[in-house]
Amino acid sequence: MEATDMDVEEQPQNSSNVNSNSSKLFGLKNSIQTNFGDDYVFQIVPKEDWTAMAVSLSTNAVKLYSPVTGQYYGECRGHSATVNHISFSGAASPHLLHSCSSDGTIRAWDTRIFQQVACINAGDSQEVFSFSFGGSTDNLLAAGCKSQILFWDWRNKKQVACLEESHVEDVTQVHFVPGHQSKLLSASVDGLICIFDTDGDINDDDHLESVINVGTSIGKVGFLGERYQKLWCLTHIETLSIWDWRDAKNEASFQDARSLASDSWTSDQVDYFVDCHYSKEDERLWVIGGTNAGTIGYFPVNYSGTGAIGSPEAVLVGGHTGIVRSVLPMASLQGGLAQNQGIFGWTGAEDGRLCCWLSDESPQINRSWISSALIMKSPSSRKKNRHNPY
Repeated sequence: MEATDMDVEEQPQNSSNVNSNSSKLFGLKNSIQTNFGDDYVFQIVPKEDWTAMAVSLSTNAVKLYSPVTGQYYGECRGHSATVNHISFSGAASPHLLHSCSSDGTIRAWDTRIFQQVACINAGDSQEVFSFSFGGSTDNLLAAGCKSQILFWDWRNKKQVACLEESHVEDVTQVHFVPGHQSKLLSASVDGLICIFDTDGDINDDDHLESVINVGTSIGKVGFLGERYQKLWCLTHIETLSIWDWRDAKNEASFQDARSLASDSWTSDQVDYFVDCHYSKEDERLWVIGGTNAGTIGYFPVNYSGTGAIGSPEAVLVGGHTGIVRSVLPMASLQGGLAQNQGIFGWTGAEDGRLCCWLSDESPQINRSWISSALIMKSPSSRKKNRHNPY
């Protein structure tokens, strides 16, 4: 049974640890208990038109909700082990949701009927930790499967390549580079980030373009910069680094990122990092850190010059009671319903809850602080996957 209590939750006000002079007031409006019991929320991803969001759970199911109202739509169930990564398709087939799992499969779901419509099996005893669609025709599916990177032609579901010499431990991330669809980035527990050219017949010898040695197990990576020529990297020991992937150049390294973030606020120490958020419009990067009690903060990252992690420009407190696993900012939504509703975003945690955060001046709801720099700009004002198994 689905618990969907959408009433405003009144929490004790706790805003003493945030500077209100440079922040805008936000609050916890809605919360959803995704299941009864001790289930985790792993990941929250949006449909391209923001009419739905998918939520992967520790029950091996993926549930769908409205990101505006929180209404529960249904669930996709079929995986027999942990769902490690989920992603919606693009504009060509927006109703398709893809998922990969430690059961060794990559599945496609029709979210209109919540049924599986395709399945690729990576092989016996395989685990699939991450996947990405790209290539010159956008039909190439790449996946991190233990220490290998496997490739399929999505049109016929046939495997076309296997890279098995570049990494020696589990490949936690694979991403085709935005704007460079033939370039594939992989990251691994072995501490290496590899860049491949996927044009032609893919192999380890001829298609590996560069290698970045981060030096420790990599948890999550993402892209930033005007042409997405840079990448950020979060590791399993909570360090943060910024790189130019084209020449494997390190531009900033924060080995003590947690300490820097913890020293910048008066709340409990930052115990972990959830993700990074990059605003292309503002050309700004935030690292999102959390406490074991469920408070999270958006810490601005200055990655030029000597580099610095600043005081949090957003603190979301009072919504969760466990470690936050996923953050879905809705600041990139272009003038749609979320902007009209004032929604800042959603968070999911090990307490099994989804929390919706929005702008509200009402004294009846719990207060949290949000910087105006993080708020979605209207079009007229624009200037132009820490997830276990590790």
